Amino acid sequence: MQIHNHLSINKKHPISLYSSKQLYAMEQAWFDEGHDSFGLMQQAAWQMAKHIEQLYEKKYLNRQSLTSVNFSHRHNHQYRVSIWVGKGNNGGDGWLISYYLKQAGWQVQIVTVGFEDSDFNYSDSDQVNSDKSDTTAISNSKSSIKDAQKALQIARSANCNYERFEDSQNDLRSTALQADVYIDALFGIGLDRTPYGIYKQAIGAFNELVDQNNGLAIAVDIPSGVVASTGEVFDRIAIQADETLCLIARKFGLHTKDGVDYSGQVTDIPLIPYQVGNVEFEPVAKLITAGQDLRPRRQNSYKGSYGHVLVIGGNRVDGSQGMGGAAILSASSSMAAGAGKITVACHEAFHNALLTSLPDAMTINLHDTQGVQHLIKAASVVAIGMGLGRDNKAQALFVNYIQTAMTAEKPIVVDADGLYHLASLQRQSHTLIAQLREYSINNEVFLTPHSGEAAKLLDKKIQEIESDRLSAIKLCAQTYGGNWVLKGAGSLVLESDIDQEQVYVCGVGNAGMATAGMGDVLSGVIAGLLAQQDLASEMRSLHQAVVIHALAGDILVSQTNQYNSDHGNLLIGQRGLQAQDMPVAIRHVMQLMMNTYN
Repeated sequence: MQIHNHLSINKKHPISLYSSKQLYAMEQAWFDEGHDSFGLMQQAAWQMAKHIEQLYEKKYLNRQSLTSVNFSHRHNHQYRVSIWVGKGNNGGDGWLISYYLKQAGWQVQIVTVGFEDSDFNYSDSDQVNSDKSDTTAISNSKSSIKDAQKALQIARSANCNYERFEDSQNDLRSTALQADVYIDALFGIGLDRTPYGIYKQAIGAFNELVDQNNGLAIAVDIPSGVVASTGEVFDRIAIQADETLCLIARKFGLHTKDGVDYSGQVTDIPLIPYQVGNVEFEPVAKLITAGQDLRPRRQNSYKGSYGHVLVIGGNRVDGSQGMGGAAILSASSSMAAGAGKITVACHEAFHNALLTSLPDAMTINLHDTQGVQHLIKAASVVAIGMGLGRDNKAQALFVNYIQTAMTAEKPIVVDADGLYHLASLQRQSHTLIAQLREYSINNEVFLTPHSGEAAKLLDKKIQEIESDRLSAIKLCAQTYGGNWVLKGAGSLVLESDIDQEQVYVCGVGNAGMATAGMGDVLSGVIAGLLAQQDLASEMRSLHQAVVIHALAGDILVSQTNQYNSDHGNLLIGQRGLQAQDMPVAIRHVMQLMMNTYN
């Protein structure tokens, strides 16, 4: 899988993300203002054709040195494009792209999918002089003709070659299907189920041809097979795009779940404003790829100025060696994120290991309830659950310590086994659930499940969570209160205020972070930032912690980013990245974010 370079010390603004329902509403509002739908299709196709030419040039120049032979090749070689079209408006975009690229001198081959011979017929009154390729004549002909059909007529009027996939699928290696660029214009944002039959075969053939010919795969609006509102891909049947030309507004599904793996680099082609008339469309989420810069510390300060994190976890349940490492990883990451001091309440069996790996930390016996309660009252932040255990004794400790933290009005971070206990308590209709939900209205409560934990919290199947991650994280917040991270590809962050909520999608991070202990590291970063009251609220927010955690992971796997340019010794790579590698990278990200503060 290609690792895209997201890292930069430059500030990047969040990108608004929208659902397919909102996109349909935007288009309709635009048309209700008197704008022509086919004119919009023409504008979109023309801009995409220009982008396609630029993307091809970029790919070619990156692959070969600029010798005179290469310049000769560039000028003498006729660029070949294979454009795969379906019968809807996405296919209409493809037909018009074919027309514009043909006018630009490209060798164009159109592959239709799902078309009958009769679909290519139109009456003489609708035809135009093919020598003139008069798009205006077709645009103004018979208003009852669908936009996609008009687009087909324009492409045919320019003598763009086409063939039915149904007629050529048994000969994928034919010269007619060889190309430099492959354009996916099969399905648009309306797809919400598994492509089947000839469409499934076409998607597989498209991907195979791109691989065989080392071609550039470009998706129109969204890769066919990706659900625009959720990012789901059914049975791994989707176009594997190198580039996606995203029309009108950025789709939520491009940046979470499977969409991350299939969309490649995304380029926006806005076309219409987000406010049409008196209607303004609020995004369902915002994509974030950079954190808020951190202000330098005051010279006249001490460890107490930057907070005291209490990590509660690392238990040893009867018959088990326990999960002491979870608490150690969390504590180490809290220190790396800048907390002034750390205390770990864990099983006594892990105290030596903790102090060996983290001599900065203080320890206390997890089961010394009076001692831990005293520390909760003295701490700045309480992070609980990492390796806490799941038996009845552990649940009793969880309830005790959460209630103590609420009484003391402390910020609370709940992860791992703490989430397991919340789910169990919810099924028991325990009063703690309502208490925590009420407490979170005016106090900071951060909860960090992955899909499996979210499924337990909501008493659903994992597939139900994964099929609509946005709805799942909102339901978590409604049920338990607080601010949430739903971890995964394109982690979702939901932050609630008294009268509003905001969802973020983390656009950084990588698959190397799918390893044991990464969630414990994240809980530590969250707690470490929360403890630092010298930071403004945005600088210590939940989405800030998620981005710092993700950027640290990217530093450890990518050689080609500005964050790592002078620190090649940090490079580890995706396969073999471990949670214990993260603290040094977290410190590195924190420093770079402070360096850019103005």
